[in-house]
Amino acid sequence: MEIATTAWTKDELDAFERVSEIRVAGARRDGSLRSWRIVWHAVVDGQLLVRSVNGPEAQWYVGVLRQLRGGVAWDGEERDVAFVLDDSLDDELDAAYVARYGNGAPTRRLNAEPARGTTLRVDAR
Repeated sequence: MEIATTAWTKDELDAFERVSEIRVAGARRDGSLRSWRIVWHAVVDGQLLVRSVNGPEAQWYVGVLRQLRGGVAWDGEERDVAFVLDDSLDDELDAAYVARYGNGAPTRRLNAEPARGTTLRVDAR
């Protein structure tokens, strides 16, 4: 089943640029949300992107992959989203993470395997 998506607004993208972290939650089959998890994110070419610092075995990531839909929360806002496996901007995301968070150990982990293989595009629904 195809999930209809809409583009993020300029105000939403600007907000994502301002906040240092967002929260994501995957959806269960019944549509309720799993537990919220804080993740680091970046906006690249108008796309909201996230990775799992703990790789593909992280509980939140496994939960997101089950339905590929859920929610994102930031700065008092919340939206329904679709999650899409998308490695097309991986090099740009690496650079965006360094620019946003510095080149410390957490960023180096995000920019290396296995975390690099978990890139998700987060589309507004």
